[in-house]
Amino acid sequence: MTYPMPPEWHPQDWLWIGFPHDADEWPGVLGRAQEQIAAFASAVADSGQEVRLLVRDPANEARARALCSDKVRLEQRCYGDIWLRDTGPLVVLDGRGRRLARRFGFNGWGGKYIMEGDQTIGAELAHDAGLTVTNADWILEGGALDGDGTGLVVTTEQCLLNANRNPELGQDAIEERLARDLGYSRVLWLGDGLLNDHTDGHVDNLARFVAPGVLALPCATGGDDPNAATYADARERAGSFGVTVRDVPSPGRMASGDFIEPASYMNFAVTTHLVVVPTFGVAHDADGVAAIAALFPDRDVIGLPADAVLAGGGGFHCASQQMPAAGL
Repeated sequence: MTYPMPPEWHPQDWLWIGFPHDADEWPGVLGRAQEQIAAFASAVADSGQEVRLLVRDPANEARARALCSDKVRLEQRCYGDIWLRDTGPLVVLDGRGRRLARRFGFNGWGGKYIMEGDQTIGAELAHDAGLTVTNADWILEGGALDGDGTGLVVTTEQCLLNANRNPELGQDAIEERLARDLGYSRVLWLGDGLLNDHTDGHVDNLARFVAPGVLALPCATGGDDPNAATYADARERAGSFGVTVRDVPSPGRMASGDFIEPASYMNFAVTTHLVVVPTFGVAHDADGVAAIAALFPDRDVIGLPADAVLAGGGGFHCASQQMPAAGL
């Protein structure tokens, strides 16, 4: 029997967030990355939702406690990367609204980043939350998917059809597994993700459902936007599929020296009372936050700096994983 994964706007009991701890992953900006994640955790906790911030060791815990609201709950855990969207449990609901956890194979985003604890943290969190855990027979990261609660999910060919994940599985086989393991009966396939996204094009940096059948997509900002063709292709595919598209401006071209950053306002985190949008200190931040605020009239929407978090390879959505409330 298949059980559906609720959309992110389904009520949540708490939010897990990972706290940066590895100076090699954030060279020169670890302190600022910690401050930005702490601000994210504090904003969600102060909005009235429980936050469980994972910390790696006692020193990490002391640093987090000094930065965070006293409403944030700290948990010492063994984890490597902070990207719990990909290493944490994906929680589905059965026909009576009871929660079950799905765990998938994880190979460090195609073998790029293998760190202690990332293979086990998802099952550990699920078991400690009292959830039954089932393990799927293929590799999948949560940031590669975004669902609208009706059985429709959006993903990218660049990631899910990548030979560094499941080389033995074609598109039909992956669609069958998405239906079997997460209850997704329809798949909107986009093409590539953002330039230089080390996840091989996770969709949560490109396209997000904001309501049933309503997909938010970036618009190119400036003539030198490095992802203009990607955005145009995604918009054409989404329109042909039949979903409603809502526009969000992109941050435009952001570079660190010669490296083009995969910056995106689409890596926002939806929580029960609040939507938190990453900002980057560029001229388009206010417009990006305002566009997303218009898509969530039932929640407060804020922008928080995330440029240092991005330097480690992700954003607020990547660093978090929600525990949906039980019930349908």
